[in-house]
Amino acid sequence: MNIRLLNASDAKSYWDLRLEALKQNPESFATSYEEAITRSNPVEVVAENFNSGGNFTFGAFANGELIGVVTLLLEKQLKLRHRATIQALYVSPKMRGCGTGKSLLLQTIRHAESIDRIEKLNLAVVATNSHAKALYEQLGFKVFGFEERALLIGDNYYDEEYMVLFLHK
Repeated sequence: MNIRLLNASDAKSYWDLRLEALKQNPESFATSYEEAITRSNPVEVVAENFNSGGNFTFGAFANGELIGVVTLLLEKQLKLRHRATIQALYVSPKMRGCGTGKSLLLQTIRHAESIDRIEKLNLAVVATNSHAKALYEQLGFKVFGFEERALLIGDNYYDEEYMVLFLHK
């Protein structure tokens, strides 16, 4: 497995994996598959995002195929510049249980630690996603908040937990 920062040439592979993620685990993302497929020029938008400052998306590759992703988004406002958010972690079901998610997160944390101004990482996770929560806790994240009915999909509500990791600076 190879993990690296994605660039504009990876946009199509990323978009295809993103659509898979939205279908496979709709409760894990604020965006719905239905919303995503109506976007105009999504691959071009993804490529632009990969080139924008403060947005770092890492990809895990197996045999040249993109099998997992995670994004680190830096805050831009002056009072919030000491923190970043981890979002959109997804590993294709065929590669789960192989350490891909952990490897992606470790690379993301190392990258955040290399940015002097970043002191803490935040993320949100669906409260019923015990596998993801266990991984985050294993890496040192702690719960600091809980939101009931954070997401509504059809007639089903999903609660979210908010977690933080303070970087050692």
